[in-house]
Amino acid sequence: MSSQTQAHHHLQKLNLLTQTGADTDMGRLLRQFWHPIALAKDLDAGQAMPVRILNEELTLYRGDSGRPYLVGGRCRHRQTVLHTGWVQGERIRCMYHGWQFAGDGRCTERPAEQETTPPAIANIAAHAVHEYGGLIFAWLGEGEAPEFNLPRKDCLEKDGVIVVATKESWRINWFQQIENSLDATHVSFVHQTLRVASFGEMVTNAIPELSYSETEAGIEQTARRGPGNVRKSNWTFPNNNHVVVPGLAKDDPWIDFVIWMVPADDEHSTRFTLYAFKPENDEQKQRFLGQFEKYGQYNADDHYDELFHHRRGPVEGDVIGLISAQDYLAQRGQGIIADRSLELLGRSDLGIMTLRRIFWREMQALRDKQPIKAWRKRELPLELPTQPGKQEATLAE
Repeated sequence: MSSQTQAHHHLQKLNLLTQTGADTDMGRLLRQFWHPIALAKDLDAGQAMPVRILNEELTLYRGDSGRPYLVGGRCRHRQTVLHTGWVQGERIRCMYHGWQFAGDGRCTERPAEQETTPPAIANIAAHAVHEYGGLIFAWLGEGEAPEFNLPRKDCLEKDGVIVVATKESWRINWFQQIENSLDATHVSFVHQTLRVASFGEMVTNAIPELSYSETEAGIEQTARRGPGNVRKSNWTFPNNNHVVVPGLAKDDPWIDFVIWMVPADDEHSTRFTLYAFKPENDEQKQRFLGQFEKYGQYNADDHYDELFHHRRGPVEGDVIGLISAQDYLAQRGQGIIADRSLELLGRSDLGIMTLRRIFWREMQALRDKQPIKAWRKRELPLELPTQPGKQEATLAE
């Protein structure tokens, strides 16, 4: 194989990582898994909203019972969007000509057609949904949805834990965010920019020694920055990361940070984050809840000009938004879709290379009509180290 042919083949492999339509290798792979699609609090009973995920337009609504349903984005009749219609009981009616659909996608009524039962050709798509941790998840694959188990986290289910869910929409390809999760070195630099808060102070700017191992759920990442400063990430296939970050005050317990990066389409992605905190007293509880009440709506993409042209981040006190803004600067700075053909990887990119090899392996299995790995929730929860000590020597010294 000539060097030119090899380069072309490698470019094709790189492009596979970013394409998520239903007819792409990655799109077929991602449809084998549950993905968050909305904040549960954003959808009241009797309401509907549009959802875009994996290049598909869909309609999410809650029946009068409070149960969520996910159906096609447009009416089968004249293709107007369904979320502008009416929720009636457990069904949704199009506002254009009154066609009505059940939660399983069946067309149940076409008022102007003078018929008893609409034909099957009038049906629309429908997908399984599941509520968990303040998020609504969906499964977009064919056939019966698998058990909702892989996305579950023990830290979200402990007694006394408070869980807060947030959502951000970024104009950026989803895979840049996935790679960032498996790039422990970035923490030593990215989270020192704009201003250094508790996260950057605790982890420090020392260069880590890295190790990666594939688990039954995903990838375990370990970054050692010295004695007492070991950080682990429990990354779950295909798009979830779980780490811990410092509490809001010096003596507060650390916060479990569980984040999904979900493709809306190839140029837009949605970050769904769960923050799990077990307060030891009411003061800690109110401080935690107050942070999200005051700053929980921050969306870095809305502040592009401030961040890139004025180097102005979230206001002082917004600890959660700062982490997001720092990551956004690095990842959006790569472009909407990073041109990986121009990159120059090194030994510090072991996590990136490990991640890509696993995705390429799983996509190849689907192309060969073979089963992908039976990814499952970890049998033994990974203990994520907290309270790392300061390094004796840092880059600044």
